Amino acid sequence: MLRSSFLSRPVALVVATPDEGYRGYCLQSVAAAYDVVLVTTEEPSWEVPFIRDCVVVPDLTDQAALSDAGRLLAERYDLAGVVTWSEWHLVQVARLARHLHLPTSTPEVMQACRNKATARALFARHGVPSAVSVSVRTRQEAEAAAERIGYPVVLKPSAHAGAIGVLRADTPQQLTAAFQAAERTAERDAENSSVLVEEYLDGPEISVECVTYRGATTVVAVNRKALSPPPHFEQLAHSVDAADPLRKTVAPAARAAITALGITDGVSHVEMRLVDGRPRLIEVNARLAGDMIGHLVRLATGIDLARAAADIACGHTPDLTPTRSSAAAIRLLYPDTSGTLTRLSYDGSRPAWLDRLHFQCGPGDQLLLPADGGNLYTGRIGYLITTGATSFQARARADQAADNVTAAVVGPTGIAA
Repeated sequence: MLRSSFLSRPVALVVATPDEGYRGYCLQSVAAAYDVVLVTTEEPSWEVPFIRDCVVVPDLTDQAALSDAGRLLAERYDLAGVVTWSEWHLVQVARLARHLHLPTSTPEVMQACRNKATARALFARHGVPSAVSVSVRTRQEAEAAAERIGYPVVLKPSAHAGAIGVLRADTPQQLTAAFQAAERTAERDAENSSVLVEEYLDGPEISVECVTYRGATTVVAVNRKALSPPPHFEQLAHSVDAADPLRKTVAPAARAAITALGITDGVSHVEMRLVDGRPRLIEVNARLAGDMIGHLVRLATGIDLARAAADIACGHTPDLTPTRSSAAAIRLLYPDTSGTLTRLSYDGSRPAWLDRLHFQCGPGDQLLLPADGGNLYTGRIGYLITTGATSFQARARADQAADNVTAAVVGPTGIAA
């Protein structure tokens, strides 16, 4: 797998599971500037054009196996740094970087970011506006916490991602189902396997995409979200506008949250809600955002967050100079009902503003929506990305393109939807 055209460049170790549809652009960006050696869970396929070498580790949460793979690659190459965009492997990769004497935020900081209960405590200690949050182990404890906080409340696993297992409860009856969903989702071997009962923050949800280098944080962009109706928090769409005036409003809270957690280096995806126009923190993900948000940022601003993450991991100053001022949007595609997918097609034109159209399933696949106990992995059929001069135009184009997607599903009763 040696590629002679790469030989003069620094070598970056990437730790990532295979995900061409949502993370392929990240690997491509890093490979444009670095020789990439990869630790992943399967033999490479689509990754081959972008990598120089690879070691397969079936379980990346296995610290010993990951460390062995890293040592093997360190013996073969002069590694400049190690980077991951995986939420579930942040702590393990930080430990690997420390073991290999490569730049990293500390494993303890990554643990604080992964453990939402710890993060809430740090936000409170440092005066970062957040939500009231109580860690519980039983339904009875959850009921008592909800009574103290006041309904509606949000229940979630303390260490997870993608809004999986996150539900709003408006009554004690709804709380029982919400607690069970969060408890089922909680990772037993994660940084914290408890359930959180939290104050519901009533307001629009956004994320703030940030880059921190040697303790100084740059707020690069604001992402505006569209979510499913309660009780779920499924993410349906995102949009980024380089000229969004909200960036100045939310930047202080984003920086304060990153400082409170002790993040000194890396790309962060900071989630918050605007309550009465003021930012209140939800959580800080110490990695590049999912759902192609990093790609939206590059389309809107020209700033390459995947490249920035690799630069920082390799001890280099990231280039955060905007080269564009436009907007981009992603529409995440779901069927109307759970069931068996019988047809999936796009029947419209492909104008220049339709940047990407990606289907991640096909006829015969079983789909289970969040409302029926599923999640983004079991219910989503794909996405489309559009550009525009403003976020309003980009979102309108996304809606227009989505109207040309046909997803026929036969439900459990055999009735087509």
